[in-house]
Amino acid sequence: MKRWLGAAALAGTALASGCSPTIEANAPSAGTPAVQPAAADTIGTGKVRVALLLPASAPGNAGLVAASLRHAVELALKETPGADLTVIVEDDRGTSEGGRAAAAAAVDAGAELIIGPLFAASVRGASEVARPAGVPMLVFSTDASVAARGVYLFGFLPEGDAERIARFAATRGKRSFAALLPDNGYGSVFGSALQRAVAASGGTIAAVERYGADAASLGQKAASVAALATAGGASAIAVPAGDDAPLRVGAALAAAPGGPSRVQLLGSGQWNDPRLLAAPALQGGWFPAPDGAGFASFSARYAAAFGTVPARPAALAFDATRLAAGLAARYGERRFAFETLTNPNGFTGVDGAFRLLPDGLNQRSLAVYEVAAGSARIIDPAPRSFPPRAGF
Repeated sequence: MKRWLGAAALAGTALASGCSPTIEANAPSAGTPAVQPAAADTIGTGKVRVALLLPASAPGNAGLVAASLRHAVELALKETPGADLTVIVEDDRGTSEGGRAAAAAAVDAGAELIIGPLFAASVRGASEVARPAGVPMLVFSTDASVAARGVYLFGFLPEGDAERIARFAATRGKRSFAALLPDNGYGSVFGSALQRAVAASGGTIAAVERYGADAASLGQKAASVAALATAGGASAIAVPAGDDAPLRVGAALAAAPGGPSRVQLLGSGQWNDPRLLAAPALQGGWFPAPDGAGFASFSARYAAAFGTVPARPAALAFDATRLAAGLAARYGERRFAFETLTNPNGFTGVDGAFRLLPDGLNQRSLAVYEVAAGSARIIDPAPRSFPPRAGF
């Protein structure tokens, strides 16, 4: 078994609400006035210059998340003795134009790597500057449409959840699947990944239903997939969203004779929500998420340093900063080269093992949890290594 890249070993791992958010769920909402862009500043005094692009002046609550991301970077440098980094902080305003301007300022200031932005619009703008300049980006968006060589998604992706839970279910004898998916970008990405993973495991997709905002339609479609499954058409139903859909399907199965004992409910990291974990109809359901110990430790250290709990993406900013420091210490002038960032052995961080893929997507090592007694318990630990990647 290959070792993890030791110089970039970061912290532990994580289970927290919203580990697999819907794509761009927290993007700034229209109509909310923005404040003036914040002035650029720096963190650290090292020779290697990297940039942190934050939606500091974006509307809504984005500024609060931006502050948490910045604090995480400060904590990462504090906990990395000898980190030879200067982090240039730029405000991307949560927009494409802001991302472009922030990236241009970062490149002009000598940044060799960009951490962020958070929102897909800002990533698109920033990448228009960073990619031609040869400056790679570690971005916090989960929108796969912005991923590319040199623009690496750093967060938890729907594809990873779908693959992990489908492959695990196959090891437990599940061969025929149904799915109830939201009719949006998240549902489309999850559904496509689920189909690929099920096919790779020798299974079949018996039915896929999609729902919008209409509650009556959701109820009808939930009843439809539950009826199909209890009639023997599927041995598992994937209901990944963290809305009312899992509750509706669970209730329909519970009302069917023998339904809960014959049909396995499958979720995503969005199920790690107290409301869903406490639902009687979801007890016994399975969902993937990182192991929770690492984020608990990170959150405690963050709270001790800043007197508040971190926003969930703060762990990504912490990991990206520790990764940059580790690569700078080990790889010299090749510190942020393509082959360094896409090392097939991967890295470890607050949320466990991960590796960046050449196409800009990522793979993360996830545990599988079972909903039980209003909480969640690990029934299959997160793998400690990744399978070999083609070409390595």
